[in-house]
Amino acid sequence: MKALPRLCMVLAAAGILGLFLFPMWKIILYAPQYPTGVQMNIWINKIDGTESGTLQNVNILNHYVGMKFIEPDAIPELKYFPMVILAMAGLALLAAAINKKSIYLTWLIIMVVLSIVGFYDFYLWEYDYGHNLSDTAPIKIPGASFQPPLIGSKDILNFTAVSLPHIGGYLAGAGIFFSFLAYWFRRKQ
Repeated sequence: MKALPRLCMVLAAAGILGLFLFPMWKIILYAPQYPTGVQMNIWINKIDGTESGTLQNVNILNHYVGMKFIEPDAIPELKYFPMVILAMAGLALLAAAINKKSIYLTWLIIMVVLSIVGFYDFYLWEYDYGHNLSDTAPIKIPGASFQPPLIGSKDILNFTAVSLPHIGGYLAGAGIFFSFLAYWFRRKQ
């Protein structure tokens, strides 16, 4: 029982490090011409799809309504987010070594705040891509927005866009939960 808070904190570090092994988010576009969907995966450091050429296909579809091309190299979060996660994983292991409830709680709060900031940043990114449309788009629909949902599904013209966490996102969530358990168990000791 005494080692349980430390174990939970090590599992918290492992959970967030899962972001390097699996995508954290997925956006799937369903349409009559894509009955099985076109799935774009958002990793900690890149954007790709379930098939080669997915990002190119999404960019072609976006072009018709005037959305910007999604260029992973132009997204700064994909460059600095891995460093933030590595630092937080290191701090989780340091917290496990120190084994104090206040340290566990501090790490938990920081991760929750980082998650909220991450969701807000993702919303702003989606908003920008869905609202700031080119005037030279082949298809123009006055007042239309092509912003996918932050989470859940939304009908956009003849597409249904579904936005959900992927395996890495669930692992990161589990990591945050394990940090809460570390705090809880240490508090009970």
